[in-house]
Amino acid sequence: MKQYYILSKVRRKKKKYMNGAEPIVAPHRLERQFEASSPNEKWFTDVTYLLFGERTLYLSTSIDAFNREIISYVVSESQNLALAMKTVKQAMRGRKVKEVTLHSDQGSIYTAKEFQAYTKQNGIITSMSRKGNCHDNAVMESFFGHLKSEAFYSQKITKVSNTTVRKIVLEYIHYYNCVRIQEKLNHLFPKEFREQMV
Repeated sequence: MKQYYILSKVRRKKKKYMNGAEPIVAPHRLERQFEASSPNEKWFTDVTYLLFGERTLYLSTSIDAFNREIISYVVSESQNLALAMKTVKQAMRGRKVKEVTLHSDQGSIYTAKEFQAYTKQNGIITSMSRKGNCHDNAVMESFFGHLKSEAFYSQKITKVSNTTVRKIVLEYIHYYNCVRIQEKLNHLFPKEFREQMV
């Protein structure tokens, strides 16, 4: 084409945004400060794939930085805005959430206008990891690693029904909050630590 002095135009790919709205990216406010001095000061949230059932399931979870307690979880067949909204609403139930900082990655479910508006209306301050940096949300990465290793891989679970996967997740979260001791929590389990410290 060059020899005939013809230049081709390269089409730029249009970015697709959730519901057509441009994403709202929150600052990296926590800057890897993973500890909290009181409950409902810092929350972490994320979604992971569960590839152990008949179909892929998505586990959305929130953790309180104060005692590493799982304060909400939702298992779904879709990774969408509804999943993120259900998780944060469940976490808010019965808790004082004004000025809690909620940290997530820059996934489209968290940068969605609806999610950002809802958290703002309820006094929640959002924080986000830097793009492509999973270590900024190490609290969630650590929990998901423990869950998959202890509840699935060590039990040699590869393919079971989706109902069984959901049951395993429920049982593991109860075990994690109410039985599994953590060195960082003075060798107590999360609920026990909260009860002793608050």
